[in-house]
Amino acid sequence: MKYRTLGNTGLMVSELCMGTMTFGGDGIFKFIGALGQQDANALVDKALDAGINFFDTADSYAMHQSEQMLGKALGDRRKEVIVATKARFRMNDNVNAVGLTRHHLFNQVEKSLQALNTDYIDLFQIHSVDPITPLEETLRALNDLVQQGKVRYIGYSNLTAWQAMKALSISRQHGWNEFKSAQVYYSIAGRELERSTVPFALDQSIAILPWSPLAGGFLSGKFTRENQSAEGSRRTDFDFPPIDKEKAFDIVEVMRDIADNKNVSVPQIALAWLLHKPGVTSVIIGAKKMSQLEDNLKSVDVSLNAEEMTRLDEVSQLGLEYPGWFGLSPSDRMPGERGWSQQE
Repeated sequence: MKYRTLGNTGLMVSELCMGTMTFGGDGIFKFIGALGQQDANALVDKALDAGINFFDTADSYAMHQSEQMLGKALGDRRKEVIVATKARFRMNDNVNAVGLTRHHLFNQVEKSLQALNTDYIDLFQIHSVDPITPLEETLRALNDLVQQGKVRYIGYSNLTAWQAMKALSISRQHGWNEFKSAQVYYSIAGRELERSTVPFALDQSIAILPWSPLAGGFLSGKFTRENQSAEGSRRTDFDFPPIDKEKAFDIVEVMRDIADNKNVSVPQIALAWLLHKPGVTSVIIGAKKMSQLEDNLKSVDVSLNAEEMTRLDEVSQLGLEYPGWFGLSPSDRMPGERGWSQQE
């Protein structure tokens, strides 16, 4: 296992992060995993043995069950690892049990601490935007949680680049703790964040933590044009996140060709591609079966050369949108002028 710094901090996290959405739950979570404690223990043990020191969960994952199971699985090894959790979504019928208010965030941090059986959260992330609560209220609450020692670093999930930049600006204006990471959907079949989030993250030294790197299982290699309903795959019952499936089939075909030449699996190519992309710090993997985790763990040893990356980039590339295509216009700078290059 290799390790990378979390944004502009000195905190080292493993290139793979163990996601625990498969731990516990019913309702929608039964399609994602609904694993029991024994299976969760085994997966966590395997991840630790492989060198993973980064684990991600959320209060809404099976209504704190995922946090509880992760806490039990880690046991007295908790302080050896980095634990990330999130808050934002509705947790019960109480009118205020939702959002990014000071009230809800303070309540949920206390409940997450109890569920995880810990006295601090390494990385606390807002799970999405809250269109009602002023951003200043949210950021002040997050800063206070850090000041209290209950949270060590803060991050965000599922914000646009402009929303995240606005948050950084507010935090800097007040001297508050800033976001260090962005947990965002990113896969070779879903590259939309490359339009703005990736350039923003690179510019501001924000760690990119991709979730659903296998596009909800579509990039597992089970799905083909001839077999579009792979038995046992979560996408069969829970078709998320949305992707262009025809394009994704083309991507899988190229990945399978490269995988066969390297004697590795299609998922390993999908994960390795992400690990080769600029700004990516740690890829969040999840598993229902030990075999899935064991396969994913091997992705850190897959090296893709320039030709292979070009093939993968070309088959999955985004179509040009404005103002991107305007930026391809010939430069009005003169050769030799400061900042001029042939690439302009």
